[in-house]
Amino acid sequence: MSYNNIYTNTKNSITTITVNRLTKLNALNKETINELHEAFKLADLDKNTRVIIITGVGEKAFIAGADISEFSNFDDKQGEALAKKGQDILFNFIEQLSTPVIAAINGYALGGGLELAMACHFRVASVNAKMGLPEVSLGLIPGYGGTQRLPKLIGKGRALELIMTASMIDANTALNYGLVNYVKPLEELLPFCETIAVKISKNSTTAIAAAITAVNASYKNEINGFDIEINAFGKCFNTKDFKEGTTAFLEKRKPNFY
Repeated sequence: MSYNNIYTNTKNSITTITVNRLTKLNALNKETINELHEAFKLADLDKNTRVIIITGVGEKAFIAGADISEFSNFDDKQGEALAKKGQDILFNFIEQLSTPVIAAINGYALGGGLELAMACHFRVASVNAKMGLPEVSLGLIPGYGGTQRLPKLIGKGRALELIMTASMIDANTALNYGLVNYVKPLEELLPFCETIAVKISKNSTTAIAAAITAVNASYKNEINGFDIEINAFGKCFNTKDFKEGTTAFLEKRKPNFY
């Protein structure tokens, strides 16, 4: 499929989605959000894709925020609609995908860029990466899930400090906070993410999807995550992957998942 603001590549069961707005530091506009939704949806439906990696083009920015020119004249109703649509079609959509998503943060991840990275299942940063939620400096708050996901990742106090000061943190601080899993030199970022993706791709896709559902449930106040885990665990017993995995273990061989 052809896009104006992103491009995709699938190789060795890994689909890499790259935001391609170099002159705008890969900032998110409405068209890019829609294109990302479509790309993630297609990758999730593709039986040949077992892991998705999202990154930005160039060496400066992963996604340096939202395109402010698109909403600077909005009123409250328009602003609320903007946040709801974005969360529905992209940020929450990514978080709930059954296909694992790795954010390869190759530079600035600010505002909506950091919110997108936090919606992914985990994050790897390059040494030059800078992260922050600067919305209060514009008279706003994060609207794409930042006030909800950041405290869960780094704790309430640190999240509030980062949001209220509109500060940026570097990659090593993000690693210490638990915001990213690893920090790598820029030239090693994508190869390292691909190495992790290969490890993931060798495991059961149905079990991984169930694990994502169960882990996500623990962050929803109205849902008992333990009950979701129990239910998902039970359903695994009816899958071909369970039969193959246990048979391979007993036969002392590597499983060949479908």
